[in-house]
Amino acid sequence: MTPGHRITVEQGTEHVRVVHDGRVVAESHRPLVLRETGCPVRYYLPAEDVRTELLTVSDTHTYCPFKGTASYWSLPGAQDAVWAYPDPKPDVAAIRNHLCFYDTDVL
Repeated sequence: MTPGHRITVEQGTEHVRVVHDGRVVAESHRPLVLRETGCPVRYYLPAEDVRTELLTVSDTHTYCPFKGTASYWSLPGAQDAVWAYPDPKPDVAAIRNHLCFYDTDVL
């Protein structure tokens, strides 16, 4: 880790819902809550709680030195709206098989 940089991943109990164009794309009561220095709180949802049939694979990949290489998916009219780390770094291994959305509602 870089001095002053911290990432924590905790099991959450929040009710997280993702709605796009009036359609529920994901809904979970078992998100993982990722907190990272300098970044907004992110909710990683189990893949089973995401309507993956609504997602289109993107060619986009980004690299984070703390989490690893991210893969992206798009929704109609929302390019690269969803990402996941298929092979995350050991410190955040819990986020494997979880997807994260830019826009979430915490109920």
